[in-house]
Amino acid sequence: MNCILALEASSDFASAALWQDGKILAHREFPSKRSLSADLFPVLWELLENAPPIARIVVGLGPGSYAGVRITIAAAIGLQSVLGGRLEGIPSVAALGAADETFQAIGDARRGTWYYTQVVRGLCVEGPLLLDSAEALRAALAAGQGPVRSSETLPVEWACQAVIPRAGVLAELAALGIGVCQEGELEPLYLRPPHITLPAAPKGA
Repeated sequence: MNCILALEASSDFASAALWQDGKILAHREFPSKRSLSADLFPVLWELLENAPPIARIVVGLGPGSYAGVRITIAAAIGLQSVLGGRLEGIPSVAALGAADETFQAIGDARRGTWYYTQVVRGLCVEGPLLLDSAEALRAALAAGQGPVRSSETLPVEWACQAVIPRAGVLAELAALGIGVCQEGELEPLYLRPPHITLPAAPKGA
């Protein structure tokens, strides 16, 4: 079986993993800081130095850190141009638990809003959804199944376990054919349209 390379950087920790023949061959995890674009490539160099041929490159698409997801997508595109392989994207929230688990994933989407996902055995069967209030999130949780998890630390009232999404889980899901939602041209999972600041018009225009 050909090798899968997975990249994940939607939370405060980034990771990269190689998967082949039903197991993780190698895994690296490190803080996802402002210097991620510089920190990621030495990790990839070390990971890929003696790696088998790469058949697929899988990226966690969020929700989460917009910058982190964009950086890993850009890295995956660059690696594909050198290594080949097929580009695939899986929601990062699917990697908050093992491939055979059922759980609910939530997060603070800012401006008084929240996001919610129901994950069943690695598949996002509902969401990620943008919810416009805490009340809407409580209703979704009441109707959902499994423990509540988040890639960030949330207030105690949510009874939520903080869990880091990991590249190794993304690689396993891809190997099992579960949860791939994008192929080829990858884009982050936007909870709302990205805010783009337009340049000011020249004076006198």
